[in-house]
Amino acid sequence: MKTAVLIIGLAVAPALAMADAGHGNGQMAVGMPAMHGHEPTRTIDVIMREDYDKDAPFVFDPSADMVFAKGETVRLRIVNSGQEAHEFVMDTVAANAEHKALMERFPEMVHDDPNAVRLEPGEEAEILWTFNAAGSFEFACLLPGHYEGGMHGPLTVN
Repeated sequence: MKTAVLIIGLAVAPALAMADAGHGNGQMAVGMPAMHGHEPTRTIDVIMREDYDKDAPFVFDPSADMVFAKGETVRLRIVNSGQEAHEFVMDTVAANAEHKALMERFPEMVHDDPNAVRLEPGEEAEILWTFNAAGSFEFACLLPGHYEGGMHGPLTVN
């Protein structure tokens, strides 16, 4: 029996290593979680809510571009002041599109990603993030129908 466990363990270990390739330190295209000792230079409040009187009923406030300096560490304080669950995800447009397609197939998917948070009404959370890669990215709610309902915007790192 010990041999079977060892063989299974040896077969699974390379797959686990491959699954974490490039994410060992949390580095992503959009940056990485703030390292210990990197204090945020500012706090940005991101409010998620609904406004059913508008054509695009799902809202992020601020809805304007989020712009950061390369190397900047920020505190994103995310608040769901709406009546529905929402999420905040930062990534490339392509990665968000791929993730959105998965969410359409598996809407109850639970995330454990440092660049994302899913909140029920009245909840809030923080993401401490270092934007260490320049580029054009996106923030979005990828719950089914929310992106199409207006819940996305550009995120730029200069």
